[in-house]
Amino acid sequence: MEQPMQDSNTQRQLQILKVYLKDASFELPMGATLFGLNVQPVMKVDMDHSATQLTADQYEAVLRVSVTAQIEGKAAFMVEIHQAGLFLVQGLNTMELDAVSNAFFPNALFPYARETVSDLVTKGGLPQLLLAPVNFDLLYAQRLQQRQASAVKPNA
Repeated sequence: MEQPMQDSNTQRQLQILKVYLKDASFELPMGATLFGLNVQPVMKVDMDHSATQLTADQYEAVLRVSVTAQIEGKAAFMVEIHQAGLFLVQGLNTMELDAVSNAFFPNALFPYARETVSDLVTKGGLPQLLLAPVNFDLLYAQRLQQRQASAVKPNA
């Protein structure tokens, strides 16, 4: 388990309490027909995340990952997982909590989600699928810049 981030002066804490698979789905609509094809599918990956405050100092974060593979416009396989974590969060201000919710939580959950997606696809009889790394820190920074830019724009 990860060591908690603590600041003894302000009782700030950030700790992963538990990581768990909240939901998983794998579908192989083409069935065994897929195994005889020698065609590379077109892959579409979607991700989003959310965080919900459960108690004064506990948050549940969920990273949703959805992968759809298509061959000639038909679904070859689909996998969707909801990788979740329970986090202890204490003493953070609103801005810090926003950063933790939108960068730290998904960064912490992504390796587990990546492994689960790969396992499900492999158990479906397909070659291993490794999702590319995602820089949630950069995505969060870009989102902040967009917010700031839209806040500065005068109304037309």
